[in-house]
Amino acid sequence: MTTTTKAVRIEAFGGPDNMHYVELEVGDPGPGQIRIRHEACGLNFIDIYQRSGVYPLALPVTLGMEGAGVVEAVGEGVTHLKPGDRAAYASAPPGAYCGVRVMNAMHVCKLPDGIDFNTGAAMMLKGLTTQYLFATSAKAKPGDTVLFHAAAGGVGLIACQWARATGITLIGTAGTDEKCALAKQHGAAHVINYSTQDWVKEVRQITGGKGVDAVLDSVGKATWEGSLDCLKPLGTMVTFGNASGKPDPVDPQVLAGKGSLFLTRPTLFTHISSREACQGRADELMEMVSSGKVKIMINQTYPLAEVAKAHRDLEARKTTGTTVLLP
Repeated sequence: MTTTTKAVRIEAFGGPDNMHYVELEVGDPGPGQIRIRHEACGLNFIDIYQRSGVYPLALPVTLGMEGAGVVEAVGEGVTHLKPGDRAAYASAPPGAYCGVRVMNAMHVCKLPDGIDFNTGAAMMLKGLTTQYLFATSAKAKPGDTVLFHAAAGGVGLIACQWARATGITLIGTAGTDEKCALAKQHGAAHVINYSTQDWVKEVRQITGGKGVDAVLDSVGKATWEGSLDCLKPLGTMVTFGNASGKPDPVDPQVLAGKGSLFLTRPTLFTHISSREACQGRADELMEMVSSGKVKIMINQTYPLAEVAKAHRDLEARKTTGTTVLLP
């Protein structure tokens, strides 16, 4: 069966105006694939990196890394899903900015009845990122102190709640008093306005001069040096994004001089590279959301046809929490 769908494609890297709302044909799923009809699609900063060419892709390409909807058909070998199942995913390669798509089934997980489609689309990439950052990259345990930059963003607000639920002290930074208050409301133990405060000094004061066990940093260049200075000896620097640009090359001797620091640059898809790993991390995320320990704050919605405005708002730091695109 062949159907058509509206989709957001790019044919060249560049700004939001390079995205085009077009009509595409969608066929049947092959072995290991499903066809899913989206009820909602997620918006993430990685979409901007891919659109602009920071993370190059083969062109033309449909953007979007996460979505939620109803499975329409399954291909040979797919046993964990069936037609009619509610499902959600974070998946590579991109392709979620559309009404219907055929995709690899490995990263698609059943969505519990208690979680609505908008929440499912908004939580998978950011929620799975939060899970691996704490559990695997930082190896954070109850009683640890973690510094989290951009704490009022999509990953940030989930991270604030996750830390509170697991006994981790989170120090969050944000660029306005309003965003700091939002992070505090969601579980940050301490908040720092990096626009008006010396955040490195504040972190040192909060920790009694000891520093933090880990820094979780998606900002990049602007926070790099300060983040290293916030770590205690044997602390872990986790850099997982470059919103302000890529940090300069690192001299390993700097890590030695600052206290034998650990440095890692993880990606989500390494951590969900098998069906079992993806489902295991998704199970923990879905339990957190279903139990109410983590609430996914969807503070913006846009029609998929207005995706250019959504990208501009995200780049301009006009958004908080998560954003959903509606096909």
